[in-house]
Amino acid sequence: MDNLNSVIAIVLAYLLGSVSFAVLVSRVMGLADPRSYGSGNPGATNVLRTGNKPAALLTLIGDGAKGWLAVFLARSMASQFALGDGAIALVALAVFVGHLFPVYHRFAGGKGVATAAGVLLAINPWLGLATLVTWLLIAFFFRYSSLAALVSAAFAPIYYVFLFGTNPIAMAVFLMSALLVWRHRGNIAKLMAGKESRIGDKKRG
Repeated sequence: MDNLNSVIAIVLAYLLGSVSFAVLVSRVMGLADPRSYGSGNPGATNVLRTGNKPAALLTLIGDGAKGWLAVFLARSMASQFALGDGAIALVALAVFVGHLFPVYHRFAGGKGVATAAGVLLAINPWLGLATLVTWLLIAFFFRYSSLAALVSAAFAPIYYVFLFGTNPIAMAVFLMSALLVWRHRGNIAKLMAGKESRIGDKKRG
């Protein structure tokens, strides 16, 4: 992993992850900055609070696609540029960290759910599908996006180890899950207090 190609791939993944589709889509569609209402989180769930479902969908697709693209390209060009599992693991982590701490937005980003889903789908479709189904089931029955994200984050590393065993990518999945839970610490407090907003709630104030 100690080669220039690995470093370049990791940096490019971070820069790609730093693109905030919530902010970009909102600007293009003439909506308020998603950091100025609701949870203040630049993500699809918060954009949905405007009532603009197409904007929320585009945000979801964009944030997921950048995670998928970074890992897909790294894996596709692994042999050509001598990228080992360690480098691919760091690319996966870098695009996710870019979303959480984007250089273009003063390191204030989203919580990473859609981007993590894209990363998992690129690592392996079955891994991504299992995690997405977990999210959908929790979201459908409880209508809390944050709770669905937390449960999915807890199960994603378990799914990976069950399917593929332990390796550098397993560690990347574990670290992503840990970071995702950490980013939801405010939501955890609201869930425990019964004050968390449900999916589809309109923006307040």
